[in-house]
Amino acid sequence: MGASLPPKEANLFKLIVKSYETKQYKKGLKAADTVLKKFPDHGETLAMKGLTLNCMDRKSEAYELVRLGLKNDLKSHVCWHVYGLLYRSDREYREAIKCYRNALRIDPDNIEILRDLSLLQAQMRDLSGFVETRQQLLTLKPNHRMNWIGFAVSHHLNSNGSKAVDILEAYEGTLEDDYPPENERCEHGEMLLYKISLLEEYGFLERALEELHKKESKIVDKLGYKEQEVSLLLKLGRFEEGERLFRVLLSMNPDNYRYYEGLQRCLGLHSEKGQYSSDEIDKLESLYKSLAQQYSRSSAVKRIPLDFLRDDKFREAAESYIRPLLAKGVPSLFSDLYPLYNHPGKASILGELVLRLEQSIKTTGGYPESEGKEPPSTLMWILFYLAQHYDRCGQYDIALIKIDEAIEHTPTVIDLYSVKSRIVKHSGDLAAAAALADEARCMDLADRYINSECVKRMLQADQVALAEKTALLFTKDGDQHNNLYDMQCMWYELASGESYLRQRELGRALKKFLAVEKHYADITEDQFDFHSYCLRKMTLRMYVEMLKFQDRLHSHAYFRKAASGAIRCYLRLYDCPPKSAAEEDDEMSKLPASQKKKLRQKLRKAEARAKKDAEVKNEESSSTCVAKSGKRQLKPVDPDPHGEKLAQIEDPLAEATKYLKLLLTHSSDCLETHLLSFEVNMRKQKILLALQAVKHLVRLDADNPKSHLCLIKFFHKVGALPAPVTDAEKLVWRVLEVERPTFSQLHEKSLIDANNIFLEKHRESLMHRAAVAELMYVLEPNKKAEAVKLIEDSVNDLVSLDGDRGADSTWKLKDCISLHKLLETTFNDHDAALRWKARCAEYFPFSTYFEGIRSSVATHQTQKTPENGVVILNSGENCALPSPNGRLDKLDKLKDLHI
Repeated sequence: MGASLPPKEANLFKLIVKSYETKQYKKGLKAADTVLKKFPDHGETLAMKGLTLNCMDRKSEAYELVRLGLKNDLKSHVCWHVYGLLYRSDREYREAIKCYRNALRIDPDNIEILRDLSLLQAQMRDLSGFVETRQQLLTLKPNHRMNWIGFAVSHHLNSNGSKAVDILEAYEGTLEDDYPPENERCEHGEMLLYKISLLEEYGFLERALEELHKKESKIVDKLGYKEQEVSLLLKLGRFEEGERLFRVLLSMNPDNYRYYEGLQRCLGLHSEKGQYSSDEIDKLESLYKSLAQQYSRSSAVKRIPLDFLRDDKFREAAESYIRPLLAKGVPSLFSDLYPLYNHPGKASILGELVLRLEQSIKTTGGYPESEGKEPPSTLMWILFYLAQHYDRCGQYDIALIKIDEAIEHTPTVIDLYSVKSRIVKHSGDLAAAAALADEARCMDLADRYINSECVKRMLQADQVALAEKTALLFTKDGDQHNNLYDMQCMWYELASGESYLRQRELGRALKKFLAVEKHYADITEDQFDFHSYCLRKMTLRMYVEMLKFQDRLHSHAYFRKAASGAIRCYLRLYDCPPKSAAEEDDEMSKLPASQKKKLRQKLRKAEARAKKDAEVKNEESSSTCVAKSGKRQLKPVDPDPHGEKLAQIEDPLAEATKYLKLLLTHSSDCLETHLLSFEVNMRKQKILLALQAVKHLVRLDADNPKSHLCLIKFFHKVGALPAPVTDAEKLVWRVLEVERPTFSQLHEKSLIDANNIFLEKHRESLMHRAAVAELMYVLEPNKKAEAVKLIEDSVNDLVSLDGDRGADSTWKLKDCISLHKLLETTFNDHDAALRWKARCAEYFPFSTYFEGIRSSVATHQTQKTPENGVVILNSGENCALPSPNGRLDKLDKLKDLHI
């Protein structure tokens, strides 16, 4: 390194390297310039100068210098190494790996290059190459612990667990008997637990347990030791020993649900589906009674029996669990009991139980069969619970009565307003829900959670500008609009994107959805630093778990929502492409002169307003982006802040396909993935890929109305295609002929017959009837009136008190809204849509979409958005009018909100 230079310049070259490592970039740059004055073509100095400039954000100069240095000295491993580092800094990992391999051809035993290469191979999951590089590092430096551990981990990741165990045992053989010293006990203990977990993972259970007992004295993490031991005992079927150990663990932490589940497994009383016989229930009841006496302060030991007890025993246990929590005032009680509402009959028991407590408190001031008086706040918490109970059961009018009674009792509790906002949202009045959420926010301006909930309600009501102002109250000073992006606030971006999509602002919606996708790319990149850190700190079990988590990262719900939203945007752009400037000019030329003048004035005002807003934002950012040192901290300016360029994409289906591939890889068990795949591939005329999507839909849920819709539409579309001409078309045709009989729904049946059979099977379900009606109109356009009648003849089975909201015969607001849009668009029957709207207004009196009599639309002049009918108040409207759902006057006050 720098060997071709005279001694003085060679020392300066070493100074450049040292300055780079210590981040003294100006000093290194000065030394590089000194060397280059005498030796302007010295490749390694040029490369190091380029690397230093790269750290100073002068990338174009950096690449130019490094390439020039490499051109001048192609046989220098330093130049190739630096070139690789440059690519690595720009996340071009594959190019960086190529550069490192070229460097190793020149200097095959360079430890630094090998280490950097191994990190990139781990990042890119080049596991065979990772094993090879780690072996070279171990061969070159066998006295370094990290090289042994890295070699073992590489074999583990390459699915060669037995080899990894052998390497770890070979490493232990090199250690002294009194190892480890006191300052390395934790790291060594972690390595031993990692080895035992490896033995467990690859089925060597007896050997793992023996090793665990043998090395007990050297393992510092005693809780981890016990959990590992009990896991092995459970898998070996040694349930008596496992039971004793689980009881020991429960004495350490009696609120850990996993320990109770493990104890049940050891006693043979665990069911994955939660279904137990009467004998098993009696045994579980006696078990938890004895545990409750032992751990009287544990909440888990009282809550778990509610999952398996039934009828009177459930009523008794639930009452003893609920009473103290209501008296204490625990706001999360309903959230705790919420899963029980999915158990048949338990919802009605809970409702009756709490109603009885309410009646007793109101009449005697205490609980039934109790002589003492309860605190006055108990009644408020009972009403609070009942409001959520009726909300869960779909009885929004009773829920609102209960929550209003609670607010009248104690008007200062913020949770009451938040829950009322949630009830009103479920009932369909999104604007009133936003106003109530803001009322709750104003009661505690320092609470970030309540602020976030308010923002979410505003976004659901399509009040995006107001939501952004409210969200920015909790961001840092500076470029505030970028802070939400920098904080990776994905829930906000998803809700904002959905709102823009409803309002048909596709560019802005894409901007938000793609921002979430970028966050996941950043999370993937963030693992890079842990490849060396975890090996050094010996956190090996967590490291391997982190790598497995990263491998399934894109199956996370947030990414799935963002990718689905982006694909839906691209589909809309394909179906309704934005007008070009020439088309807009043509349309304007057809307008009368007076309208032209008005339109031009409107456009000029909009441009002036946008320019003024941009100037204000620039002034704010420039005034606040100055650090205490007085230096300006510049951030890159977004060239497309509103996503206008994203909406002008030439091939929307190609972009949609990129995100569809990720969904198909990581969320193949999700129905929506294959619905989107069907839509994209039908538009692309990819018949076999569309067939594949239909097969997946039928496999996942053949009775789903959307699956049935895609199946019949696909074969109807295929049947309308012209006869095949080319060899490829004939091959596709033969595949379709072979595949059609494999669908049991279509075997020896026409599409019309299959549709009729589906109707008979799901006659009580609204959405199934809608799917059948839509297909009836597609297959036989002359039966439009019959198809519309099929929808209108649907009967709503009102929700019973047991809270069974999953019943097919019960109408849901979102389903009724989608049906109204179906009648308006697909059927193009305005009269039928009006009749449907009037009928739904009776069932959903709070819904602003259907203009129900108890919604805010009944007392305010409104204008609806195209999608969800959200109320937008006119500026001249008297906002002091009373509303049954909340204080809508808050909306106008918030228009003047200043940051």
